Amino acid sequence: MTDDFEEPAFNLTAAILGWILPGAGHWKVGEKDRGMLVFIGVGGLFLLGVLVGGMDCVDRHEDGMWFIAQAGVGGLAFATDELNTAILKSGRVGELLPLAVQSGNVMVSSFKGAGPSNEIGTLLCGLAGMMNVIVVLDVLYRPCRSAKKGAME
Repeated sequence: MTDDFEEPAFNLTAAILGWILPGAGHWKVGEKDRGMLVFIGVGGLFLLGVLVGGMDCVDRHEDGMWFIAQAGVGGLAFATDELNTAILKSGRVGELLPLAVQSGNVMVSSFKGAGPSNEIGTLLCGLAGMMNVIVVLDVLYRPCRSAKKGAME
């Protein structure tokens, strides 16, 4: 049986694609099944975090340290953060309520998540980001599938 893999190569393009959209890097190097599993696993974990904690569990301004971990998911995290800013923080959905803090009055949405569910959602989104960083590192130096797929001798 012939080997249907080429020698491992440095795949910077695949790594960048895998960061922008989880699984796209493996898809690019020819591992479409693995790419779909990565997309379902990492994307599903991120979506579960947003469903449990609400859209505001991804917030680069209020939860900057968590957003560093969440940014590992790439486009999903940045798109969710932009939706949070455009919808919840602008007051388009729900009313903005004053919140007295030491630095002054801050306006927050009446739909802002609070309590354990928001924290669990933030954690799940952060875990999805860290998982995707591992997947991106995996695809960075991975053999590409050759065009002679399935050839046997």
